[in-house]
Amino acid sequence: MAFAITQTCCNDATCVSVCPVNCIHPTPDEPDFGTTEMLYVDPKTCIDCGACADACPVDAIFPIDSLTESLKPYAGINAAFYADRAPAAGSPAPNFHAWGPPVFDRDIPSDFAPLDVAVVGTGPAGMYAVEDLLLHTNARVTLIDRLPVAGGLVRYGVAPDHPSTKKIGETFARFHHHPRLRMRLGVRVGQDVTVDELAARHDAVIYAVGASAARGLGLPGEDLPGSLAATTVVAWYNGHPDVPADAVDLSAERVVLVGTGNVALDVARILTADPDTLDGTTIAPEALARLRSSKVREVVLLARRGPEDAAYTGPELLALAQREDAGLVVDTHDPRIAETIDAAADGSKAALLRDVARETVDWPVPPRHDRPRIVLRFHSAPLEFLGDAQVRGLRVTGDVSIPAGQVIRAVGYRGTPVPGLPFDEETGTIPHLGGRVTGRPGTYVVGWIKRGPSGGIGANRACAHETVGSLIDDAVAGTITATPRRSGVLGRLTARR
Repeated sequence: MAFAITQTCCNDATCVSVCPVNCIHPTPDEPDFGTTEMLYVDPKTCIDCGACADACPVDAIFPIDSLTESLKPYAGINAAFYADRAPAAGSPAPNFHAWGPPVFDRDIPSDFAPLDVAVVGTGPAGMYAVEDLLLHTNARVTLIDRLPVAGGLVRYGVAPDHPSTKKIGETFARFHHHPRLRMRLGVRVGQDVTVDELAARHDAVIYAVGASAARGLGLPGEDLPGSLAATTVVAWYNGHPDVPADAVDLSAERVVLVGTGNVALDVARILTADPDTLDGTTIAPEALARLRSSKVREVVLLARRGPEDAAYTGPELLALAQREDAGLVVDTHDPRIAETIDAAADGSKAALLRDVARETVDWPVPPRHDRPRIVLRFHSAPLEFLGDAQVRGLRVTGDVSIPAGQVIRAVGYRGTPVPGLPFDEETGTIPHLGGRVTGRPGTYVVGWIKRGPSGGIGANRACAHETVGSLIDDAVAGTITATPRRSGVLGRLTARR
């Protein structure tokens, strides 16, 4: 019986590298890698060896005959990916996926001198860079983070009801004790140590500082109390030390979320969850206590465009539609919405909504339902935050007012400047070429601060591979050179503090 990849696929392609019959696609060297929502096992080629399941860092791969009820659709989802892909000419059955020629994109001399490299940021981007350096070079790595706990986005960004996704943190944590790595937590670059001090102490510095700020909408009333960024809510339920326990007000019956990306779905799911299902997860105890006394009965997800263009991924929506502790409703205020869903091609995002309840919501009526529910409202752009001293609702396209006690903006993340490094205000990134920071030899970037807030956890593996490759090329070319170990600026920092 073949295996199938399921909802929590992180797309980092660890499974691809261990498959003996090349039956998992798209692979990192294929054009559509990074554009599909997940990776897929070809059931006709899979030989049921289980190597992929053993290697998967997020426990997303299972034998088809052991899929739980909620995961059974993934047998068809995996098979459908290959439905229109013909066997490669001349390839023997069952392995008809042709192997490409071997590619060696790095040339490291045998006498390559050990480099001292600092990596700033312990999230996925930083840890993929650390993994690459420790496994494929003889570099000594200093891992730095401004927070007292390592983990970055895995620790403080992944929803607590996604424990398998958080498991990738265990894969990264094994490098925390590597003999060529030392970790310095609670160190703020630009405050406790400058970029010049780090550059003077190390042969190279890689910045993996992410994109922690929230994008704004630029609408009237956006600064009223009760208007929150999704970044704040995510940090709140994950116990981020920068966010107070009372940051989120759950005293109103309706909350509006502007945006339909996976982060918006995460927030909506947590706010409508049965608190008992979150007990025992990594949710912050204070957040769980507030959820137990929550009055929220309805969360509205607002989308500017139609269901065919929603920003969430299919697997996340499929999981949302299968919940038993909360309902899911499509607001059919616009005839185009039902028409689009009914005419959607099988397997598309819109088609996943065919069996979801439909209703033309009467917004002035308070949400008094038997169980909490999530409402998807498409073709509805936000126009104005309503209220004087506190948010009381949101005016949207069609001059419709949606009463709400809280409006959460889930319209994207944005990078923030690192004092001493160049910064592009328009893109919210550090300017670079192949990961090399513009105008600063020996300084590199990786992750969202490099490419913008795009791609999930696994996208950082290829991103880190490029950056570390640039660093190695520079070392081989002599642009950066290994020097005798110098007295540590971080040691002096510890003494000063």
